[in-house]
Amino acid sequence: MKKLLLVFLAALLLPWGCAQAERRGILFIPHDDRPISYHQTVEVVESAGYEMLLPPKELLNSATDMGHPDELWQWLKENAPKAKSAVISSDSLLYGGLIPSRKHEVSQEDLDRRLESFKKLWQDNPRLKIYVFDSLMRTPYQGYEGNIEEPDYYEQYGADIFQYTRLLDKKELTGLSEQEQQELKKFEAAIPEADRRDWFGRREKNLAATKKLMDLTEKGFIDYLILGRDDNAPLCQTHRENREILAYAEEKNLSKSKFQSLPGIDEFNILLLNRAINDMTGNIPFVCVRYGLGKGGDTVPEFSDEKISDSVEASLRILGGLRTYSTRRADLLLLVNTERRGRTLETLNTCPTETDFVPDLKGDGGTRAFAKMVEEALAEGLPVGVADIKYANGADNALMNILEKKDLLFRLKSYSGWNTATNSTGFALGTGLLTGKMAADKKDHLLAVRYLDDWAYQGNVRSWVGTELVRNFGSYKYYYKLEDKLDFAQRRNTELMREFARKHLPQVPADFTVTNPWLRMFECDINFGS
Repeated sequence: MKKLLLVFLAALLLPWGCAQAERRGILFIPHDDRPISYHQTVEVVESAGYEMLLPPKELLNSATDMGHPDELWQWLKENAPKAKSAVISSDSLLYGGLIPSRKHEVSQEDLDRRLESFKKLWQDNPRLKIYVFDSLMRTPYQGYEGNIEEPDYYEQYGADIFQYTRLLDKKELTGLSEQEQQELKKFEAAIPEADRRDWFGRREKNLAATKKLMDLTEKGFIDYLILGRDDNAPLCQTHRENREILAYAEEKNLSKSKFQSLPGIDEFNILLLNRAINDMTGNIPFVCVRYGLGKGGDTVPEFSDEKISDSVEASLRILGGLRTYSTRRADLLLLVNTERRGRTLETLNTCPTETDFVPDLKGDGGTRAFAKMVEEALAEGLPVGVADIKYANGADNALMNILEKKDLLFRLKSYSGWNTATNSTGFALGTGLLTGKMAADKKDHLLAVRYLDDWAYQGNVRSWVGTELVRNFGSYKYYYKLEDKLDFAQRRNTELMREFARKHLPQVPADFTVTNPWLRMFECDINFGS
């Protein structure tokens, strides 16, 4: 009631006709400038015909810049009156970006001031729909040389920190055996006290900031808040903190129509942008979901602490859609390629060696059955999106080989097979629901980007060039931090990607170049026409 009164009073003070005429499109602040976070997601929405208001790229967190939160707030203040809705990363506005949120030294005073700005954003723009995505700090299972995403000490003590928090989590849930209690003490002793205090202290500060965002959501200053659990595990510190968050949400009576916490993070961009569009247009999309043989939807993928079917259902709630079991009623049939035993398979991407990477082009019975499921659905004329999560961070080469031979690749509405399972399911879902609004050539271009990125690069070229880096320069560290090997990697990536495209994707112009804007092999950017 209080919020409605504020809206009414604000309406009396604003020139209604003029304000309405000026408002256009969706304001979007991502959590960094990685291709998938920023321009690849923006390209999907703009291809569907929606205008985006974007901050200058130089204000965002990049490989060499920790972001500019105060400047972003100023840009947001100036541009919010022009937008109908805003999809914004709290990590960018509080800490500078997703990675800075894990390493920052932001004072409590600055955090409190920036959190208060969320309230003022609504007060100054009461007609603006505000969608926010936030993150719980992740708990990687180990550190590695060249890692840029965690504090420096995580390289040496990351595995100890993970195991220590895994046992702390288990202690609270089920208790520990005598042997596990001894292991807990061993891991605690292995971590220098100053590093342990730094790591847990930052988490406490971030967790308190998340609770304040939840308070703002409960009071109506944020329309919808999503909390992501990136690089998570069934037992770890992230899992511990999520229990605390869920209890706080229950205490605040925050329903899933206002707040959700779920595994993942990078896919929230496209999901919340879909929600903004659906809220603006009054649309409720219907999605039918089917999984591969075996464990299927009960699969608990790597980097997650819940079944993939639960994550897909949560993603559907985020974008404002409903599940249907009727393929004929569905706006999208999402087919999820899972491993039969419910595992996530690894390629050689994790840590390249001198061993040649040879893709599995034959596949098992589960892959062949899944390909048949895709073929039959397309033969029925159904709008099919494929989320390829059998492998961690890369396409199932056997599946793609079958789809290529049957000429099915560009008959799909969407495809995604990059990074974690929830990244892939969320992006395939969000993109698939927007491709129906765009011309066929734009849809095919988006598919081409995903095939080049997820299949050619993540599933093959990244491993091949990783092997070359080890052979030529004697260390796998350059895989994670290219340094002076950047030119070599980008040249070889481009050469091998073009060769792959000529062989497997003849529809795609082979005049593109491949860059590694984050100065590592983990992700690439595909630049057409150069």
